Amino acid sequence: MHAPRQLTRSPTVDRVLKGELCSGCGLCAGVSDGAIRMQADPPGYNRPATSGGLTPAGERKIASACAGAVVEPWSGERIDPYWGPWRRVLTGHALDETIRFEGSSGGVITALLAHALQSGLIEGVVHVAPDPDHPARNVTAISHTRAEVIARSGSRYAPSSPLEVIDDCLESGQRLAFVGKPCDVSALRRLARIDERVGRQFPLMISFFCGGVPSHAGAGRILAAMGLEPSEVTEFRYRGRGWPGNCVAATPTRRGEMTYAESWGSHLSKEVQFRCKICPDAVGGAADIACADAWHGDEDGYPSFSEEPGRSLIMSRTPVGEGLLESALEAGVLAVRAASIDDVERMQPAQARRKRLVLARTAALPLTLQARPRMAGLGVAAAARRARPSEAIQNLFGTIRRVLQGRRSRL
Repeated sequence: MHAPRQLTRSPTVDRVLKGELCSGCGLCAGVSDGAIRMQADPPGYNRPATSGGLTPAGERKIASACAGAVVEPWSGERIDPYWGPWRRVLTGHALDETIRFEGSSGGVITALLAHALQSGLIEGVVHVAPDPDHPARNVTAISHTRAEVIARSGSRYAPSSPLEVIDDCLESGQRLAFVGKPCDVSALRRLARIDERVGRQFPLMISFFCGGVPSHAGAGRILAAMGLEPSEVTEFRYRGRGWPGNCVAATPTRRGEMTYAESWGSHLSKEVQFRCKICPDAVGGAADIACADAWHGDEDGYPSFSEEPGRSLIMSRTPVGEGLLESALEAGVLAVRAASIDDVERMQPAQARRKRLVLARTAALPLTLQARPRMAGLGVAAAARRARPSEAIQNLFGTIRRVLQGRRSRL
């Protein structure tokens, strides 16, 4: 029997990298049997590097699931063009005050994961944790206890590639929850279409509303503003321990602190990769449950980032998600209030704006002979109809100009 023909490179990965469409999820590395690995490329985004030896089967998985090539369409009985499928919309928080304090917003994702472990729905959680050697960076972790889940809670505004371990997870035979960015969950859902193990071994997928992935340079900017040397940092927390919680960095001799409004608004948001700025599903529409900050608006309707007790937006999207949410409520894990789908825009106006501009921004790509992801079934056209014509035209020509100038990340 002849050995399977091998490829020196992945055509899908090459096309995605050329178009700056990579989200850095790690799916290609996770299904390549070692032919692809993730590395940090300047200015600090996780990107695949191919060493050869990719099989045609591996390339089929990449072509089918890569979030830079195709995005999982939304499905459900009720679908909003901005917010995706939904069964129930709530605001609330973890009743465990430690979880509420340590986690982002109201700690709901952490509380749900701890409950899923305790109830036996899952045996572990695949999620992102601080890198022990470089605390501002991320590693993929598998937590098996409540204590581990709580210790690894909180937002991590840096590149992460949780799907680079997907093959090991599927080989383990364990029932796992997956927590990741919307693009990560999209890729895992699409992999489930061609690998039946995914459905068996990942009975729960949770996501969150994502503002985009900053490069490692984002944390570098924060440390420079704090006057701290990156090589000396022993602790780095992007936010949490309050809502929204300050960004905190520490060395053996010094400590720096910065508000969320400054860390995100003045530093991290300036380093978000291009793929995130054209994302058709930044709200985790393919997940079983998605959570976000349930921001309170100020007098002008914009989110207020003043410190308050944490509050999460909770959207159940599937029967699995609704079942977990109901179980958690019966167990007294969460305190919640009902909300309407119309309330979400008041809590997340930036997400609404970005979604209605996706069509204008992606329309610029074929006009400049660039690739774009396939994004059917994600309400892109319906959301675009809510944009002001002047706003759409400005983003269309702005994207064309930045592509031609090689400045996509400045969109």
